[in-house]
Amino acid sequence: MNAFIKEGSILILIENARVWTMAGPPIPGGSVLVREGKIAAVGRDIALRDAQDLQRIDAAGGWVLPGLVEAHCHIGISEERVGGVGDDCNELVTPLTPSLRAVDAVNPMDSAFHNALAAGITTVMTGPGSANVVGGQFVALKTHGRNIAEMVLRQSAALKVAFGENPKTNYGGKGSAPATRMAIAAMLREALFKARDYLNEKQAAQKAGRFFKMDYGQEAYLPVLRGEIPLKAHVHRADDILTAIRIAKEFGLKMTLDHCTEGHLIAREVAASGFPAIVGPSLASRSKVEVENLDFKTAGVLRKAGVEVAICSDHPVTLIQYLPIYAGLAAREGLGQAGALRAITAGAARILGVDHRVGTLEPGKDADIAIFSGNPLETATCTLYTLVNGQVVYDRARDGER
Repeated sequence: MNAFIKEGSILILIENARVWTMAGPPIPGGSVLVREGKIAAVGRDIALRDAQDLQRIDAAGGWVLPGLVEAHCHIGISEERVGGVGDDCNELVTPLTPSLRAVDAVNPMDSAFHNALAAGITTVMTGPGSANVVGGQFVALKTHGRNIAEMVLRQSAALKVAFGENPKTNYGGKGSAPATRMAIAAMLREALFKARDYLNEKQAAQKAGRFFKMDYGQEAYLPVLRGEIPLKAHVHRADDILTAIRIAKEFGLKMTLDHCTEGHLIAREVAASGFPAIVGPSLASRSKVEVENLDFKTAGVLRKAGVEVAICSDHPVTLIQYLPIYAGLAAREGLGQAGALRAITAGAARILGVDHRVGTLEPGKDADIAIFSGNPLETATCTLYTLVNGQVVYDRARDGER
């Protein structure tokens, strides 16, 4: 591709790179032009005329990719270094807390945000943990900023639900429901039934012009019922994965299968469901019964079956800055290089519903860009630069010793 740009504003030209647009084949000796925070052009020869204030970044033959996307973590909510004071991950009072919003708890000052930027990660999905059957609303964020409102890509991007051991142990251990998998499923179904009735009543009242008293908790379910956002289902064991699929199908909902630890054992069924899988953290220990079949091969088996997959760190369960290495291990165990890169860029962005903004290097998209010394899936590779919205927010020569 040859591009000719006439421009009189500030530009950044990244050149001498192996450009992985993630929307087509890699471009050796390629360049990326950034203008006013957006990608203006991508190709081998980008001609500039009357360009003022041009900043050139020589990638020195390194790899240029879209900023990496972390599809499931708890960054800014389970903060590093500060212990319980900085842990806002789970509200252990009632198993149904749909109205909680991660955006109200994320601390942009969490040191893990710098670690993410230093790894080329520019987008994260963060939110409540898995202690509750319904945990609250995840948020999709950029990783650079101090004002959370300016970092948000999608404020209520998914509604967290959880199956299996975590809700069972957190409430069953107190002598209250849910103490069984049956109770978890029943509670979720009942909540969705009530929310659907609430939605029907609200629509009928609006159509008739009658007053309708809104319920804040019920309102949190409506984007899910309308198909605007997915359920974000914490599922490890095969039976829990299938229960989540069954419930989502009963109500006609969108859903992501998060962790999906035993997904490789039921790959055909997961593929038939049409739901994507966010796999990980595969480097964590087998610390409980439901992760006894944990393996890096899961993502590759699912992808070969036709499932869209993303790789996640579940930070701080495993550290967010090693997301490219987790993807590299999945590549080695069957996902392959192309699949692994997609799982932390375009595929992850698509699963999160933010692919209109990030995930690929295409004109018009946000200039969130990672420049690596080589293949980011390899342990010896360094992040040279990270750009968010066209701004260089990490420069290894400047920030690497932090």
